[in-house]
Amino acid sequence: MFSFLTQPNFPKAAIGLEKESITVVALQREGRGTFGVKQAATVDMPAGLLTPSFLEPNISNHRELAVLLEETVASAGLLNQKSWSISLPSNTARSAILTLENTASGKDESEEILDWKAEQSFGAPAAELRITRQKIAPDKENRPRYFATAVKLSVIDEYETIFENFGWKAGLILPRAVSEAKWITENSNRADSLLISAQSDGFSAILLRNGEPAVVRSVTCAPAERDDEIYRLLMFYNDRFAAESKDKLLERILLIGKGLVPAKIREISSESMGRALQVLSPEEVGLNVPANSLSFDDIAAPAGLAALGWS
Repeated sequence: MFSFLTQPNFPKAAIGLEKESITVVALQREGRGTFGVKQAATVDMPAGLLTPSFLEPNISNHRELAVLLEETVASAGLLNQKSWSISLPSNTARSAILTLENTASGKDESEEILDWKAEQSFGAPAAELRITRQKIAPDKENRPRYFATAVKLSVIDEYETIFENFGWKAGLILPRAVSEAKWITENSNRADSLLISAQSDGFSAILLRNGEPAVVRSVTCAPAERDDEIYRLLMFYNDRFAAESKDKLLERILLIGKGLVPAKIREISSESMGRALQVLSPEEVGLNVPANSLSFDDIAAPAGLAALGWS
């Protein structure tokens, strides 16, 4: 899934930015595919300082955010770190699967069609977006497909300006849910795996099949409606995928975000799919989180990016 992000060296440290907090984390390898938290810190942000948005400005006070970033990095003991991966709030960046109706006759035509598809999916002109695309397996009709992420240039410039003022190199910048999806890639060739990442206005969902995104959803809803929307998502999976691939049925689900209750999600999966899904713990996806000091909900996204530094 992350092959299109390959660079000579990923940073082994990452910053996660959210509306409510900043989290910094550096990992250490503890075994094959297993990581522990080497250094980490989380600092709360005041209301209104960061308002995640795809189209509108995100940061109300750049200097204040810079002060809090430096405070978080210092608390983690990582002031000497100069290369970072960055996880942005889910509402700041968007992800989608772009499907081409017909094979284009040439590279230029293909690029034009993909730009048009991106504009339709992301709701902004392609010229105003930073878009990253990775070709994935074709659909059932053998139509070409691409997994794409996008962030508005004016928005990413807000963040990058702060990083540059610190002399930091931010080589990898991804939406939160894509960063978190790293934790379910390991066994997605064996069986389908689903990430549900909660946010204040709904949730993001990424279904991995054969190591690639098969479904990408961003659902806007009130917290009280979240369980019903998850039920609908699982019913959609059953209708679209279950009948055609009995050997790779969805077995595992990773829940990230406060307000997602594992027992309730197991109950929902039993009702919608006829079987209870395995709700994965941090240890089962390869991250050992120190007890009583850090929340997996806070560190999952930056830790997912930092883990790529060990690939």
